[in-house]
Amino acid sequence: MISKKRAVAYGVVLVIGTAILTSTLQIALGNKVVISKDTYEIYKKYNKMLGLEQLVKEDFYKDVSDESLVDGAIKGMFYGLDDPYSQYYTKEEFTKIKEQTTGAFVGIGVYLSPNENDEITVISPIEESPAQKAGILAGDKILKVNGTVVSAKDVDKAISMIKGKEGTKVELTIKRGEEIIDVKVSREEIVTHTVSHEKLEDNIGYIKITSFNENTYDDFKIALNDLSNISGLIIDVRDNPGGLLDVCKNIVDTLIGEGTIVYTKDNKGNTEYLKSDKNKINVPIAVLTNESSASASEILTGAIVDNKAGISVGTTTFGKGLVQSLRELKDGTGYKLTTSQYYTPSGNYINEKGIKPTIEETDENKQLGVAIDWIKKQIN
Repeated sequence: MISKKRAVAYGVVLVIGTAILTSTLQIALGNKVVISKDTYEIYKKYNKMLGLEQLVKEDFYKDVSDESLVDGAIKGMFYGLDDPYSQYYTKEEFTKIKEQTTGAFVGIGVYLSPNENDEITVISPIEESPAQKAGILAGDKILKVNGTVVSAKDVDKAISMIKGKEGTKVELTIKRGEEIIDVKVSREEIVTHTVSHEKLEDNIGYIKITSFNENTYDDFKIALNDLSNISGLIIDVRDNPGGLLDVCKNIVDTLIGEGTIVYTKDNKGNTEYLKSDKNKINVPIAVLTNESSASASEILTGAIVDNKAGISVGTTTFGKGLVQSLRELKDGTGYKLTTSQYYTPSGNYINEKGIKPTIEETDENKQLGVAIDWIKKQIN
């Protein structure tokens, strides 16, 4: 398909200046084609790129494939959006991206996110992962992967570089405060268990969610069922970088009763609401948050707080209020595109601002205790 489009575009160059283009006419004249004005305008903007492609093929010191050039051009189009969350993926890259939502992959076990300073930030290492064992911390900035400089604009390329064959190692150059550190981390098969739970004092249930992947909702239901007859519930989304919106929606639906979970607005001003039904757990709820609680974690927090189903305790969340659509194309390539902005039920747009906690507690070691004390007061 690409080659046909290229041929048509070159045809446009051949007839310009000799043909009068109407809005609908398309006529073959010998070896030339007169096309409609609308079609000409569509392809005219690619003339410079096509000309440069020819120069690259003629003058570059190595052979280069059409596929590599086309992939690079498409990646450049997404790069031009100046949005660190929007990316085009080759077939190999898209396969790795899909792995992230299934809960099993080979890597070092770390959640990453681009930030507004064009840096790649560690949201959190996965518990008991090679990254955690190597001493990587939430808030670390990854500057290089195996000596190659990386930035927020190519975060997915960096992720692909960090992943690799099981049993090998990758060297990361990390900025922590003003300190620059080189860390070698082993690659292992990472199986993410995103939900853990226990029963605390006074019959208070505690559920920790580390991310929202395909298995999280089922695991959450198991945890909630196991914590039967509780007097209150604490949901811990500290260091949770987010994940699948529909999974988050299903979890929130069990907690808040009838209401709005979140709503989104696209570039045309269209608004879409995600709603919950009447079913809910009738106990006080406290959500634990910190500066690494992002995306779906913030949707859960905003829904619970704005619907007055509970409170949040801790520190202000990360502040990612943008929704991405991940789509696979027929040839196995794919893309991720920011398609809308999301708002909490009360209308707060939290991108780059985050959600302030109902009760602020900066000491992470005290946050759980503050949540327990609040629930005890609601019980009594």
